[in-house]
Formats: sequence, structure tokens, C-alpha cells
Amino acid sequence: MPGPLDGLIVLDFSTLLPGPMATLFLAEAGAQVIKIERPGSGEEMRAYEPKWGEDSVNFALLNRGKKSLALDLKDAGEAAKLMPWVQRADILVEQFRPGVMDRLGLGYRTLSQVNPGLVYCSITGYGQDGPKRDTAGHDLNYIGDAGLLSLSMGTASQPVLPPALIADIAAGSYPAVLNILLALRERDRTGQGCHLDISMAENVFPFLYWALGAGQAAGEWPRSGNELVTGGSPRYQLYPTSDGRFVAAAPLEQKFWDVFCRAIALGTDWRDDTKDPAGTKAEVARIIAAKPSDHWEPILARADCCCSIVRTAQEAMANAHFRRRRVFDAKIANAAGETLSALPVPIAPAFRASRDQVESAPALGAHNAELLR
Repeated sequence: MPGPLDGLIVLDFSTLLPGPMATLFLAEAGAQVIKIERPGSGEEMRAYEPKWGEDSVNFALLNRGKKSLALDLKDAGEAAKLMPWVQRADILVEQFRPGVMDRLGLGYRTLSQVNPGLVYCSITGYGQDGPKRDTAGHDLNYIGDAGLLSLSMGTASQPVLPPALIADIAAGSYPAVLNILLALRERDRTGQGCHLDISMAENVFPFLYWALGAGQAAGEWPRSGNELVTGGSPRYQLYPTSDGRFVAAAPLEQKFWDVFCRAIALGTDWRDDTKDPAGTKAEVARIIAAKPSDHWEPILARADCCCSIVRTAQEAMANAHFRRRRVFDAKIANAAGETLSALPVPIAPAFRASRDQVESAPALGAHNAELLR
């Protein structure tokens, strides 16, 4: 079934996570994604553990349905073989440090002369200019520099690492796709492409909307673990149960809080959590810790007060709700014919080009003969 991006060609020079996930979304919507890799070893993600067949399972999940073209971009003759595809391409995604593509003769100014309609997307940690443009970094650095990590990072004795690569995905992949689609819409009007400068560090700031607002308007800059949704309120907490599970309790609104208090039989003296928030939190924790998760699960489900048992990733994959919605129906295959559930993507089912197909990530250089004819 064709998707809304059917017929569009994407040249993908990116590696690891932000760019490959962005181009996966585009591929799922029907675009033809040509992954440009170095000969010999290919991109770094192929070598990650755990392996699934010849390459890593991470690579398989992020690169399904793409084509692989292995070229030595440092060789001018090899790079020149790309020019026919540059002329035809609609989108280019790259993830090198600023200036690298220019040194390879593949910078935006050069390629836009070849193809004025090219939408050229650069994903970097800190953007194409500014004092930190050339600074090495990873997700933890980007969310640390943007102030997000400071909102809930544990204590000096027990620092807490985030469970997700927030900057890579939410501040890299998603903004890249969003702006690529906007650029394509603008190209429909003007016929002109553009250079998109996607900075993961600065795209973290939307997650701090409440912290920036409180700090600027009220002078109340948040402290780590002290605010409404970062640990300062008994109404937004993880409460351990007696069997080592956790209740994710989020009865923020008063109507939900009242129901929650009745459901767990919290003493009336503790229900006004404005008097002694720490005391109320401690009392709720004591009550929850006295019983196992299978005691609390039906009680909280009946109460319907924004409280639930924290699931493992394995349990989430088996959950009847997600299964009913076919979240894990798509499959990927490796060269041995083994299959796994594909990575779910945030593309509406009606816009997916491959929902019912079993797809594979490409072997390194698998499409050289086809693409360089």
C-alpha cells in the first residue's frame, strides 16, 4: 500500500539513533530511504550488542525497509557516484559535526546548486553555529546543558539516570521529521528546498515549559526532585509495594486525590497534603508498602484515579490493550528468516506503507549494484 510520502527519495548519511529513527519514520510513510554507509564495517550501530544475525538488533529495528549504499565519501571518485541521486533526491539527512559534509564536498551550498529543491536536514548536538557547535556530546550532556536533567537527578549519594534517550529521540528525531515535512510543504509553494539546522540541546527546552515559566514569572526556579511532577508532591510519586513492584500514583487533580485517599484508606488527618506534604507522602508510602501489587492493582483499577502498577517492557509488549491496537503487529526479519516485532512508530496506521509486510534492514552495500547502475 503506498504511503503519503510514496515517491520521495531520502539520502540518509546519519548513524546510531537520531537520524536513523527520523528516516525510519519517513520510510514507514512510504519514502525510499537510501542509507549511505562506509565500506567494510558500515555504520557503528551494526556492531552493537546484542547481535541478531549478522548485525545488531538495534540496527535491524531502526533501519528496516531501507536500502544500503556503501561508498567511501573521502574518495572524490566514490562520492561523485552519488551525484545522480543528489539530483533526484527530495530529502537529505546527515548527523556529522558542523563542517564535515562541506569538507566532503557534500555541504548544503554545494548540493543545493545541483538540486535547488533539496530539503537538507542536519542533526547535531548544539547546532551549526554558536560557541559549542564543535563540542562532542551525548544525550546526557544535551539534557544536562538544557537544564532538564537538573529537575530530577536524584541525590549526590544516589544520582538517577533518565530511562530514555530524550535528546536523541524527542529533541532530534521528532523535530527533524516535523521540520522536514514543513519544508516539503513550503517547497510545494516555492519550489525551493532549504537547510534545516536541528539542535538536540535546544530542542530539549519545550520539556521545561513549566520550569521556565515558574522561574521567569515567579522567580521560583525548580530544585531537583522538589516540584509537583518531579517528587515534591505525594500526588505524583512511585510508591513501592511489598513484593518489590511500584505503584505509579498520579492523582493530581483534587477529584482523583479524594478517590485515591478513600481507595487506600488514608487517614483523614493526612488527606490535606498542603499541611505536611512530606508526612502525607510517608504515610501513603507506608500503606502501599504493606500489601503486594496484586492487592493494589484491582483496587486502583476500580478507583480509576490515575494510578497503576509499573510494568516491565516485557509485560507491556504482552499487554492486551496494546495487542488489541496492533501496536506490535509489524515484523522484521533477518537473513536467517528469524522474525521479531518491529519497532512501533508514531505514524498513523492509515499513513503507513508497510503495516502488514515483514521487512528487513539492509545488508551493508546490498543495493550498490541496483543504485549505481
